Amino acid sequence: MLVISFVIGYLIILICVLVSVAFLTLLERKILGYIQVRKGPNKVGMVGMLQPFSDAIKLFSKEQSLPYLSNFLMYFFSPVFSLGLALCFWMIFPIFFNLIDFELGLLFFLCVSSLSVYTLMGAGWSSNSKYAMLGAYRAVAQTISYEVSLALIMLSCVVMVESYDLVKLSNYQDCWWLVWGFFPLFLVWFSSCLAETNRSPFDFAEGESELVSGFNVEYSSGGFALIFMAEYANIMFVSLISVFLFFGGMIEMLVISIVILSMLFLWVRGTFPRFRYDKLMGLAWKIYLPLALNYLLFSFSVCYGFFVVCM
Repeated sequence: MLVISFVIGYLIILICVLVSVAFLTLLERKILGYIQVRKGPNKVGMVGMLQPFSDAIKLFSKEQSLPYLSNFLMYFFSPVFSLGLALCFWMIFPIFFNLIDFELGLLFFLCVSSLSVYTLMGAGWSSNSKYAMLGAYRAVAQTISYEVSLALIMLSCVVMVESYDLVKLSNYQDCWWLVWGFFPLFLVWFSSCLAETNRSPFDFAEGESELVSGFNVEYSSGGFALIFMAEYANIMFVSLISVFLFFGGMIEMLVISIVILSMLFLWVRGTFPRFRYDKLMGLAWKIYLPLALNYLLFSFSVCYGFFVVCM
Protein backbone atom coordinates (compact mmCIF):
# COMPACT_ATOMS: atom_id res chain seq x y z
CA MET A 1 0.00 0.00 0.00
CA LEU A 2 2.87 2.38 0.82
CA VAL A 3 4.48 1.67 -2.56
CA ILE A 4 1.21 2.38 -4.39
CA SER A 5 0.67 5.65 -2.50
CA PHE A 6 4.29 6.66 -3.23
CA VAL A 7 3.94 5.94 -6.96
CA ILE A 8 0.60 7.78 -7.22
CA GLY A 9 1.91 10.78 -5.24
CA TYR A 10 5.12 10.96 -7.27
CA LEU A 11 3.21 10.75 -10.57
CA ILE A 12 0.93 13.61 -9.48
CA ILE A 13 3.97 15.73 -8.59
CA LEU A 14 5.64 14.91 -11.94
CA ILE A 15 2.51 15.92 -13.85
CA CYS A 16 2.34 19.19 -11.90
CA VAL A 17 6.05 19.84 -12.56
CA LEU A 18 5.75 19.20 -16.31
CA VAL A 19 2.70 21.46 -16.61
CA SER A 20 4.52 24.11 -14.57
CA VAL A 21 7.53 23.84 -16.91
CA ALA A 22 5.25 24.51 -19.87
CA PHE A 23 3.80 27.66 -18.32
CA LEU A 24 7.18 28.82 -16.99
CA THR A 25 8.37 29.03 -20.61
CA LEU A 26 5.31 31.16 -21.41
CA LEU A 27 5.98 33.36 -18.37
CA GLU A 28 9.58 33.82 -19.49
CA ARG A 29 8.58 34.85 -23.00
CA LYS A 30 6.01 37.28 -21.62
CA ILE A 31 8.46 38.85 -19.13
CA LEU A 32 11.21 39.14 -21.75
CA GLY A 33 8.67 40.67 -24.12
CA TYR A 34 7.69 43.38 -21.64
CA ILE A 35 11.34 44.03 -20.72
CA GLN A 36 12.06 44.52 -24.43
CA VAL A 37 8.88 46.63 -24.90
CA ARG A 38 6.85 44.08 -26.89
CA LYS A 39 3.94 41.78 -26.09
CA GLY A 40 5.35 38.27 -26.36
CA PRO A 41 3.16 35.30 -27.44
CA ASN A 42 -0.52 36.35 -27.55
CA LYS A 43 -2.08 34.62 -30.57
CA VAL A 44 -2.53 30.92 -29.63
CA GLY A 45 -5.47 30.70 -27.23
CA MET A 46 -6.59 33.46 -24.88
CA VAL A 47 -3.61 35.86 -24.35
CA GLY A 48 -1.30 33.08 -25.58
CA MET A 49 -2.20 30.54 -22.86
CA LEU A 50 -2.04 27.61 -25.30
CA GLN A 51 1.35 28.63 -26.73
CA PRO A 52 3.39 26.13 -24.61
CA PHE A 53 1.27 23.20 -25.86
CA SER A 54 1.59 24.46 -29.43
CA ASP A 55 5.37 24.60 -29.03
CA ALA A 56 5.43 21.08 -27.55
CA ILE A 57 3.43 19.64 -30.46
CA LYS A 58 5.68 21.43 -32.95
CA LEU A 59 8.92 20.23 -31.31
CA PHE A 60 7.95 16.59 -30.81
CA SER A 61 6.43 16.27 -34.30
CA LYS A 62 9.49 17.60 -36.15
CA GLU A 63 11.94 15.25 -37.83
CA GLN A 64 14.73 14.01 -35.54
CA SER A 65 18.11 14.59 -37.17
CA LEU A 66 21.00 12.26 -36.31
CA PRO A 67 24.61 13.32 -36.98
CA TYR A 68 26.25 10.67 -39.15
CA LEU A 69 29.38 10.25 -36.98
CA SER A 70 27.68 10.60 -33.59
CA ASN A 71 27.75 7.99 -30.84
CA PHE A 72 24.11 6.97 -31.21
CA LEU A 73 23.32 5.52 -27.76
CA MET A 74 24.96 8.35 -25.80
CA TYR A 75 23.52 10.96 -28.18
CA PHE A 76 20.01 9.55 -27.80
CA PHE A 77 20.00 8.91 -24.04
CA SER A 78 21.75 12.07 -22.77
CA PRO A 79 18.60 14.28 -23.04
CA VAL A 80 16.46 11.51 -21.51
CA PHE A 81 18.93 11.13 -18.63
CA SER A 82 19.01 14.92 -18.20
CA LEU A 83 15.22 15.18 -17.78
CA GLY A 84 15.21 12.06 -15.58
CA LEU A 85 17.69 13.63 -13.17
CA ALA A 86 15.69 16.88 -13.13
CA LEU A 87 12.58 14.91 -12.12
CA CYS A 88 14.50 12.83 -9.55
CA PHE A 89 15.08 16.01 -7.55
CA TRP A 90 11.37 16.16 -6.74
CA MET A 91 11.53 12.89 -4.77
CA ILE A 92 12.65 14.93 -1.75
CA PHE A 93 9.68 17.31 -1.99
CA PRO A 94 8.34 16.85 1.57
CA ILE A 95 4.83 18.26 1.31
CA PHE A 96 1.35 16.84 0.61
CA PHE A 97 1.95 13.26 -0.53
CA ASN A 98 4.22 11.84 2.20
CA LEU A 99 6.82 10.62 -0.25
CA ILE A 100 10.14 9.14 0.82
CA ASP A 101 11.13 10.81 4.08
CA PHE A 102 14.65 11.98 3.26
CA GLU A 103 16.52 12.83 6.43
CA LEU A 104 19.49 13.50 4.13
CA GLY A 105 17.51 15.34 1.46
CA LEU A 106 20.08 18.10 0.89
CA LEU A 107 22.85 15.54 0.39
CA PHE A 108 20.64 13.80 -2.18
CA PHE A 109 20.22 17.15 -3.94
CA LEU A 110 24.00 17.66 -4.09
CA CYS A 111 24.60 14.14 -5.41
CA VAL A 112 22.00 14.39 -8.17
CA SER A 113 23.07 17.92 -9.16
CA SER A 114 26.67 16.66 -9.47
CA LEU A 115 25.48 13.93 -11.83
CA SER A 116 23.69 16.41 -14.08
CA VAL A 117 26.97 17.71 -15.52
CA TYR A 118 27.58 14.29 -17.07
CA THR A 119 24.51 14.74 -19.25
CA LEU A 120 25.95 17.96 -20.69
CA MET A 121 29.32 16.30 -21.21
CA GLY A 122 27.73 13.24 -22.80
CA ALA A 123 25.56 15.33 -25.12
CA GLY A 124 28.55 17.40 -26.26
CA TRP A 125 30.93 14.48 -26.71
CA SER A 126 28.47 12.12 -28.41
CA SER A 127 27.48 14.73 -31.02
CA ASN A 128 31.02 14.56 -32.47
CA SER A 129 30.98 18.29 -33.16
CA LYS A 130 33.73 20.75 -32.24
CA TYR A 131 31.25 23.39 -31.10
CA ALA A 132 29.26 20.93 -28.98
CA MET A 133 32.47 19.61 -27.43
CA LEU A 134 33.63 23.12 -26.54
CA GLY A 135 30.28 23.79 -24.87
CA ALA A 136 30.64 20.56 -22.88
CA TYR A 137 34.19 21.51 -21.79
CA ARG A 138 32.99 24.86 -20.56
CA ALA A 139 30.05 23.33 -18.70
CA VAL A 140 32.35 20.91 -16.84
CA ALA A 141 34.89 23.61 -15.91
CA GLN A 142 32.06 25.91 -14.80
CA THR A 143 30.55 23.20 -12.59
CA ILE A 144 33.85 22.45 -10.85
CA SER A 145 34.28 26.16 -10.11
CA TYR A 146 31.02 26.98 -8.36
CA GLU A 147 29.79 23.68 -6.91
CA VAL A 148 32.39 23.77 -4.12
CA SER A 149 31.09 27.11 -2.82
CA LEU A 150 27.49 25.94 -3.44
CA ALA A 151 28.03 22.96 -1.14
CA LEU A 152 29.71 25.15 1.51
CA ILE A 153 26.81 27.63 1.47
CA MET A 154 24.37 24.78 1.98
CA LEU A 155 26.57 23.40 4.76
CA SER A 156 26.45 26.76 6.57
CA CYS A 157 22.65 26.48 6.77
CA VAL A 158 22.88 22.81 7.76
CA VAL A 159 25.26 23.64 10.64
CA MET A 160 22.77 26.17 12.01
CA VAL A 161 19.84 23.73 11.79
CA GLU A 162 21.89 20.57 12.56
CA SER A 163 19.92 18.58 9.99
CA TYR A 164 19.83 17.83 6.25
CA ASP A 165 16.05 17.39 6.35
CA LEU A 166 13.96 20.02 4.52
CA VAL A 167 11.11 19.70 7.03
CA LYS A 168 13.45 20.46 9.96
CA LEU A 169 14.90 23.38 7.99
CA SER A 170 11.38 24.74 7.61
CA ASN A 171 10.50 24.23 11.28
CA TYR A 172 13.75 25.89 12.43
CA GLN A 173 12.84 29.09 10.59
CA ASP A 174 9.32 29.53 12.01
CA CYS A 175 10.30 32.69 13.89
CA TRP A 176 13.48 33.81 12.13
CA TRP A 177 14.47 33.32 8.48
CA LEU A 178 18.10 32.50 7.79
CA VAL A 179 18.16 35.09 4.98
CA TRP A 180 18.27 37.91 7.58
CA GLY A 181 21.58 36.69 9.00
CA PHE A 182 22.92 35.20 5.77
CA PHE A 183 21.87 37.82 3.21
CA PRO A 184 25.32 38.09 1.50
CA LEU A 185 25.39 34.30 1.44
CA PHE A 186 21.94 34.25 -0.19
CA LEU A 187 23.20 36.57 -2.96
CA VAL A 188 26.14 34.24 -3.59
CA TRP A 189 23.77 31.24 -3.49
CA PHE A 190 21.44 32.85 -6.02
CA SER A 191 24.21 33.71 -8.47
CA SER A 192 25.64 30.18 -8.06
CA CYS A 193 22.17 28.80 -8.83
CA LEU A 194 22.15 30.84 -12.04
CA ALA A 195 25.38 29.06 -13.01
CA GLU A 196 24.02 25.69 -11.81
CA THR A 197 21.04 25.95 -14.15
CA ASN A 198 23.12 27.40 -17.05
CA ARG A 199 21.12 30.60 -17.04
CA SER A 200 22.16 34.07 -18.16
CA PRO A 201 24.53 35.75 -17.34
CA PHE A 202 26.37 32.44 -16.74
CA ASP A 203 25.04 30.45 -19.72
CA PHE A 204 28.51 29.67 -21.08
CA ALA A 205 27.56 26.15 -22.13
CA GLU A 206 25.13 27.72 -24.63
CA GLY A 207 27.07 30.76 -25.89
CA GLU A 208 25.39 31.50 -29.24
CA SER A 209 27.91 34.16 -30.25
CA GLU A 210 30.96 31.87 -30.04
CA LEU A 211 29.62 28.28 -29.89
CA VAL A 212 26.64 28.50 -32.31
CA SER A 213 24.40 26.93 -29.63
CA GLY A 214 26.79 25.14 -27.33
CA PHE A 215 26.55 21.49 -26.30
CA ASN A 216 23.05 21.06 -27.81
CA VAL A 217 23.88 22.41 -31.27
CA GLU A 218 23.29 19.04 -32.98
CA TYR A 219 19.97 18.35 -31.23
CA SER A 220 16.58 18.93 -32.79
CA SER A 221 12.98 17.88 -32.25
CA GLY A 222 12.38 15.79 -29.11
CA GLY A 223 16.02 15.74 -27.93
CA PHE A 224 16.21 19.52 -27.82
CA ALA A 225 12.79 19.68 -26.11
CA LEU A 226 13.92 17.28 -23.34
CA ILE A 227 17.07 19.34 -22.64
CA PHE A 228 14.91 22.48 -22.60
CA MET A 229 12.40 20.92 -20.16
CA ALA A 230 15.19 19.70 -17.86
CA GLU A 231 16.60 23.24 -17.60
CA TYR A 232 13.27 24.75 -16.56
CA ALA A 233 12.49 21.91 -14.13
CA ASN A 234 15.89 22.60 -12.52
CA ILE A 235 15.02 26.31 -12.21
CA MET A 236 11.85 25.48 -10.30
CA PHE A 237 13.54 22.97 -8.02
CA VAL A 238 16.46 25.30 -7.23
CA SER A 239 13.84 27.94 -6.35
CA LEU A 240 12.18 25.40 -4.02
CA ILE A 241 15.49 24.60 -2.29
CA SER A 242 16.22 28.33 -1.94
CA VAL A 243 12.84 28.86 -0.23
CA PHE A 244 13.53 26.05 2.26
CA LEU A 245 17.13 27.16 2.94
CA PHE A 246 16.62 30.88 3.40
CA PHE A 247 12.89 31.69 3.61
CA GLY A 248 11.59 29.03 5.97
CA GLY A 249 9.73 26.91 3.40
CA MET A 250 6.43 28.67 4.08
CA ILE A 251 3.83 26.02 3.33
CA GLU A 252 1.01 28.56 2.92
CA MET A 253 2.99 30.59 0.35
CA LEU A 254 5.26 27.91 -1.11
CA VAL A 255 3.97 28.14 -4.68
CA ILE A 256 4.02 31.96 -4.62
CA SER A 257 7.60 31.94 -3.29
CA ILE A 258 8.75 29.52 -6.01
CA VAL A 259 7.11 31.68 -8.70
CA ILE A 260 8.74 34.87 -7.36
CA LEU A 261 12.22 33.29 -7.26
CA SER A 262 11.72 31.77 -10.73
CA MET A 263 10.74 35.22 -12.01
CA LEU A 264 14.05 36.53 -10.62
CA PHE A 265 15.85 34.05 -12.89
CA LEU A 266 13.87 35.39 -15.86
CA TRP A 267 14.39 39.04 -14.85
CA VAL A 268 18.17 38.51 -14.66
CA ARG A 269 18.16 37.03 -18.17
CA GLY A 270 16.40 40.09 -19.57
CA THR A 271 18.59 42.57 -17.69
CA PHE A 272 22.24 41.49 -17.63
CA PRO A 273 24.55 40.65 -20.54
CA ARG A 274 26.52 37.40 -20.58
CA PHE A 275 29.46 37.36 -18.19
CA ARG A 276 32.97 36.70 -19.45
CA TYR A 277 34.08 33.09 -18.95
CA ASP A 278 37.37 33.77 -17.16
CA LYS A 279 35.60 36.33 -14.95
CA LEU A 280 33.29 33.59 -13.62
CA MET A 281 36.28 31.38 -12.78
CA GLY A 282 37.88 34.22 -10.80
CA LEU A 283 34.57 35.12 -9.15
CA ALA A 284 33.97 31.54 -8.01
CA TRP A 285 37.48 30.83 -6.67
CA LYS A 286 38.57 34.25 -5.37
CA ILE A 287 35.32 35.69 -3.96
CA TYR A 288 32.59 33.07 -3.54
CA LEU A 289 34.79 30.36 -2.00
CA PRO A 290 36.44 32.58 0.69
CA LEU A 291 33.06 34.14 1.56
CA ALA A 292 31.41 30.71 1.89
CA LEU A 293 34.27 29.45 4.08
CA ASN A 294 34.06 32.50 6.35
CA TYR A 295 30.31 32.08 6.78
CA LEU A 296 30.82 28.39 7.52
CA LEU A 297 33.25 29.31 10.32
CA PHE A 298 30.74 31.89 11.54
CA SER A 299 28.00 29.23 11.65
CA PHE A 300 30.24 26.85 13.61
CA SER A 301 31.12 29.60 16.10
CA VAL A 302 27.46 30.56 16.62
CA CYS A 303 26.43 26.94 17.22
CA TYR A 304 29.38 26.38 19.55
CA GLY A 305 28.47 29.56 21.49
CA PHE A 306 24.87 28.35 21.95
CA PHE A 307 26.19 24.96 23.08
CA VAL A 308 28.48 26.56 25.69
CA VAL A 309 25.65 28.80 26.97
CA CYS A 310 23.27 25.85 27.27
CA MET A 311 25.89 23.82 29.15
